[in-house]
Amino acid sequence: MCGGAVFKRLAAGLFGLVVLVVAAFVAPASPAAAAPVTKVLVFSKTAGFRHSSIPNGIAAIQQLGAANGFTVTATEDAAQFTTANLAQYQVVVFLSTTGDVLNAAQQTAFESYIASGKGYVGIHAAADTEYSWAWYGGLVGAYFASHPAIQQATIRVEDRSNVMTSHLPADWTRSDEWYNYRTNPRPNVRVLMRLDESTYSGGSMGDHPISWCQQYGGGRSFYTGLGHTEATYAESNFTRMLLGAIQWTGGAQTATCTPTTNPVSGTSWRARVNSRFVTTSAGNLIASATTASTNNERFDIVDLGGGNVAFRSKANGQYVSAGTGTTALIANRTTVGPSETFARVTNSDGSVSFRAQVNGRYVVAENAGAAALIANRAAIGSWEKFDLVN
Repeated sequence: MCGGAVFKRLAAGLFGLVVLVVAAFVAPASPAAAAPVTKVLVFSKTAGFRHSSIPNGIAAIQQLGAANGFTVTATEDAAQFTTANLAQYQVVVFLSTTGDVLNAAQQTAFESYIASGKGYVGIHAAADTEYSWAWYGGLVGAYFASHPAIQQATIRVEDRSNVMTSHLPADWTRSDEWYNYRTNPRPNVRVLMRLDESTYSGGSMGDHPISWCQQYGGGRSFYTGLGHTEATYAESNFTRMLLGAIQWTGGAQTATCTPTTNPVSGTSWRARVNSRFVTTSAGNLIASATTASTNNERFDIVDLGGGNVAFRSKANGQYVSAGTGTTALIANRTTVGPSETFARVTNSDGSVSFRAQVNGRYVVAENAGAAALIANRAAIGSWEKFDLVN
């Protein structure tokens, strides 16, 4: 009996060992980490305007490569765009390219490269490139239309959830040459940042995306309109954004780059006392909305100079008017006059108040927010105070 028991115990032990060994061979392996980016091609050929910042951009990307384990090849030789040559790179950066830079065979090779799952990063004048190549227009997201003089503007960072923008402040103020685009790319891309056109002169888009990402043609695409000035490439916020773009388009990082559903932009106007948002949903402006989730609660704040502003509704593109100051505010004017002009006053508690030019009276959330806004108060009290929320 004793010998039989020993044999059974030995057999059970051997069976268990066999099970463990077999399991080691058939058990699924842990998911492998994404492969790092190892090789990047920077392409800066110009057939039109040539940016003096191109050498700065090349140097900045080379420094990113040296610090993050990837080599950088800089070229203006379009002959490098062959299927065999491109295959060695995870990412191709178009650095302020302009005009027609690739012939038909080179375009085909680049399309195949993206289709193989590789990445594209477009910087600034990459949108001023290859206007007759519709596939490229889709890849970059939008073509250049015009720009005002270099000046300071505020960027509203819409999406801070990914590797390209997680380090950025919600409001990023800096100087650059701000592109207007021929079309708004928002329906097809994930907008990461937009320009607040009320903070500078010369914006023509209203809703003004300036950096975005997308899945495209089997690969990944990131574009930023920033990058005109030489100083841009010494900005840590900018170069860190570029690093994230290279890592994401190269497949080394993950990010959500699908278009957002029913996106809203602009600034919302919230009454300080009841924390309700001003809405145009009922026609007149009233501080009654619990959220600012639609364009009814969003406005472009247009800087008129001298501390004066106008409010343009995102819902209908019309300017908010105080009339003569005796009736409710309503967004129903196509141009700005005295009734559409408001002095912006910043209060000591950080709130803002607005004084109508037409009568010198302050806008109030009338009847404790239960009735439409009206410019009829001689002094600032609790119901004349608002917060502007982006």
